[in-house]
Parts: sequence; C-alpha cells; structure tokens
Amino acid sequence: MSEKSKKPDQVVFNPKTEKYNAGVLPYGTNSSAPKITPTDLTGWKNSNVSKVNHQINTEYENLKSQFENLMEKFKYNNLIYSAKFNFEPIVGKIYHLYRDKNEDLFLSLISPSECNFNYQGSFKLNEDKVWIKVDELK
Repeated sequence: MSEKSKKPDQVVFNPKTEKYNAGVLPYGTNSSAPKITPTDLTGWKNSNVSKVNHQINTEYENLKSQFENLMEKFKYNNLIYSAKFNFEPIVGKIYHLYRDKNEDLFLSLISPSECNFNYQGSFKLNEDKVWIKVDELK
C-alpha cells in the first residue's frame, strides 16, 4: 500500500487478511465509539499484596527457624567432635559432654547424677553420625 492509499485511523484494515475488520473487533474503532476505561484494580491489588506478603513472611519465618535449628546442630556437632574421648561412640547410645579443670571438653558415658563434672549437655549419635541434643539429665 502506498502512502496515498492509506485509510484514515477510524477505518480498520487488516493487511494480513486484506479485509476491513472494524465490525468484528471487541472494541470501538472510530471517534464516536464509547470510551474504553480500564477497571480500577487498586483494591484487588492491595488485598492480594497483603495476603502474599503474609504468606512470604510465614515461609521466611519457617526457613529462619530451620536455619537456626541447623546452626544449633552444627554448633553441638562441632563441640562434640572437637571434644576428647577415647572410645568409639555407639549409634543410639546417650553420652554426656563435660568441661574439665582446664575448660577442655570431653565426652563420657557417666551421667551427670553420678559425677560432679562441669556438665554441658547430653547427646545421642544417630545413624548419620550426627549428634542430637537430648533432654538434660540433671
């Protein structure tokens, strides 16, 4: 189509089909057609932003809690594996962590009620060789 044969804006011509298609479009195509006004979605957006923020915050708090638990396990395992012990711990058995006079850590089978060492906590070795803190036996 040349520049001279172009139609005015209100006449809708589809160059792919080479037909005028103003009658089949879902919106008005001439200047006397009703005004198209977008729906105001502000209320819907604000409501859903609040819901999504709550959901994301809940997920964040869960992840934060899991991270804190993981770091606590890491701390305990680091302490126990750096402690002194002269035996091979058995999976599922409870051991007790103490500090000696020099503030060095050591692992023992002796429960806190049977001695007066500086008790640090009781732990059980699981199948994955991860130490799990158990309730204190004081």
